[in-house]
Amino acid sequence: MGEQTHRTAAITSAGIRILSVIFLRWVALPPASPIIYTLFAIYVPSFISTYFTESKYELVDEVDVVVKEDVLNKDEVANGITDEAVVVEEVDVQETAAIVKKPLNPLSTLLKGTPNPNSLLLTILTFLINVACVAMVTDMVYSPRWFHPSHDLSFARIGYVSDTEAKLLIREPDQAKMPITVEIHIKDAKPPFDNPLWQTAGVVKGTTNETDYTAVVTIPLSHSKQRLYEWRTSNNHSGEFTSAPKPGTMPELFDGKFTFLSTSCIVPRLPYNPFDHPLAFPGMKHLAKVLPNLGAQFMLLLGDFIYIEVPKQFGTSVESYRQKYRQVYASPDWPAVGQNLSWIHVLDDHEISNDWDSNSTGVYQNAVDPWHHYQTDVNPPPAKKAGSQGTLSRNGATYFSFIQGPASFFMLDTRSYRSKNSEPFDSPNKTMLGQSQLEDFLDWLRRPEPKGVKWKIVASSVPFTKNWRVNTKDTWGGFLAERRKILEAMWDASNLGVGVVILSGDRHEFGATAFPPPKNSTWPESATVHEFSASPLNQFYSPIGTYKQTDDEDVELKYINAGNSKFGAITIEKFAEGEQSSLKYTVYIDGVDKWNTVILSPEPLHPAKTGGSFWDRLRGA
Repeated sequence: MGEQTHRTAAITSAGIRILSVIFLRWVALPPASPIIYTLFAIYVPSFISTYFTESKYELVDEVDVVVKEDVLNKDEVANGITDEAVVVEEVDVQETAAIVKKPLNPLSTLLKGTPNPNSLLLTILTFLINVACVAMVTDMVYSPRWFHPSHDLSFARIGYVSDTEAKLLIREPDQAKMPITVEIHIKDAKPPFDNPLWQTAGVVKGTTNETDYTAVVTIPLSHSKQRLYEWRTSNNHSGEFTSAPKPGTMPELFDGKFTFLSTSCIVPRLPYNPFDHPLAFPGMKHLAKVLPNLGAQFMLLLGDFIYIEVPKQFGTSVESYRQKYRQVYASPDWPAVGQNLSWIHVLDDHEISNDWDSNSTGVYQNAVDPWHHYQTDVNPPPAKKAGSQGTLSRNGATYFSFIQGPASFFMLDTRSYRSKNSEPFDSPNKTMLGQSQLEDFLDWLRRPEPKGVKWKIVASSVPFTKNWRVNTKDTWGGFLAERRKILEAMWDASNLGVGVVILSGDRHEFGATAFPPPKNSTWPESATVHEFSASPLNQFYSPIGTYKQTDDEDVELKYINAGNSKFGAITIEKFAEGEQSSLKYTVYIDGVDKWNTVILSPEPLHPAKTGGSFWDRLRGA
C-alpha cells in the first residue's frame, strides 16, 4: 500500500509540474487546467498517506565475505618431497541485517514532489512547489474574471483615420459624466494657416448597455494638409493621431514615407509571470518600445483580438464575449500602443470559436455583438459593391476597403461566409468569402486606382499560402479553387502598374511567401504576388517548424517560427525618380528587427483611366 501511494504521488506530482510549465510558459491549452486540478486532487491524499505510512527507516543488508587459504601438503613441500603445493580456499560468509535511517536526499525530494519522512521541512517545501503550480494556474485562469471584469471601464481610442475624418470610440458607463465633449486641435500648429485653438468635434449625450456603454464620435478634419492632431474628452481621456495622406499622394510627414503595422493574436499574461498584472500583454510592451521610431499611420489587427476559450471559456453569452474585449482595453499595456495609434480590425475564429466555419449560426450573433461595438463601428467603410464603379458601399458588409496615400486596402472577412473546412480542398464550389464578398473583392482587384496608388494591400486573417502543413484546411490552402481564381485576378492587377501584397496572421509564426505567375504564361514575372504573415502579438509559438514549401506555386522567402511576439512594419516610398514604388517589409520578433525585404511595384503594361466618380478622378489627376 505504501509503495503504491508513493508511486501515485510521484506520478501525479510530475504531471502537475510538467503541465503547469507548459500551460504557464508556453501554451495555455484549455484542457490543461482541469487536468492539473484533477492530478492535484489525487496527489494530495496520496502525498499525505505516504508521509504518515512510509517508514523513516530502511533495512540495510550487509554481507562480509572472508576468504582463507590453507596448504594441505605443507610438510611435503617443507621436506622437499614436492614442489607443488596443494592450496585450498575456505570462504567465510557473514550476513548482517541493520535498520538505519533513510538518507535525506533533499534534491530528490524537491524534484520528485514526494514526502520525506525524515524531514518535515523538505516535505513541506516539495508540497508547496506543487501548491504554487496550482495557484499560478488558478491565478492565470481566474484572476481576470474574478478581479478584473472591467464593468466600470472608461476609455477612448482612435479607430479609422482618413484625410477628412477620424473615428473615436468612447466607453463610459458612468452616466454622471454625460454629456461627453470631444475636442481636437492641431499639435505644433504653424501660423498663420494652422489654427492652434481647441475646437469641439463632437458630443456623446449618453450610453446604454445595448452597446456595452460605447459610442462613436466622428471627428471632421478640415485642414487640407496632413497634420498631427491632439484630442481630449471631458471624461479625462486624451491622445494623438495623424491624418492620412490623400489617396494617391505621399505623406507630408515622416520624411515622405507611408508606414503601417500588422499582426494578430493576443492573449494576456503569456508567458506567465506571477508579478505581472493579470491583464498584462508582454507583446504590447515590445511594440511600445519601437513604436515611437516607426512613424506608423495605423495598426492592422488581423483577427484574434480576443481568445474566447483561452485559458478557459466561461460561457457563450453576449456578456462573456463583451468582457474579453473590455479586458484587453483595460490592460495597463494598452494605452502605450493604442492611445496615439489608430487600430483597425478584421474578424477571425477566436473572436467566435476555434476554427469557426458555421457562418452566422450558433454563437455567432453573441460573438459579433461586441466585435461590432468595439471594432467595426470605428473601422473603415464597408467595401464597395461590385459593378458600382467604386461608388456604392455593400450594405451590411463585414469586410472593408479604403485608400490611403499610395495604397488601396481590402480587409477580408474569412469567417462569416465560408464553407465547411471538411469539404475537399479542391472542391470548385467551396468558398471562404461567399458569393457577394468574392464578387466585391474581385471587382476591387480589377478596378483601376487613382493616380499615385501603387499597391493593393489585402488583409486576410488566415494565410493565403498552402505551405503551412498543420491545419491547412483552415487556411486558403483548403480552398484551392477559389484561391486560384483570386490569384489570377491579382496577377492581372499588375497590368495596371499596381503590386499586390497579402498580409495575414493566425499561425503564430512568421512566413514570407511569393506567388509567381506560371512559367510561359501571359503574366510577367513582375506580377508576382507577395504574402507576409506575422503573428502573434502575444501568444504561444510552435518550437517545431510547421511551414514547408512543396512546389513552385508558393515560394518560401523567409520563415521564422520562434518568438512569442511578432509584428510587421510596412513602409512604402517613391522609388528613385520613376513611376515605381518600393515597399519594405520588416518583421519585429520580441521587439527586435529580425528580417526585412524590399519589393517594387510593377510598371503598367496598359495605362488605364482612373475609376470611380468624377471627384475621385479629379483628386487622382
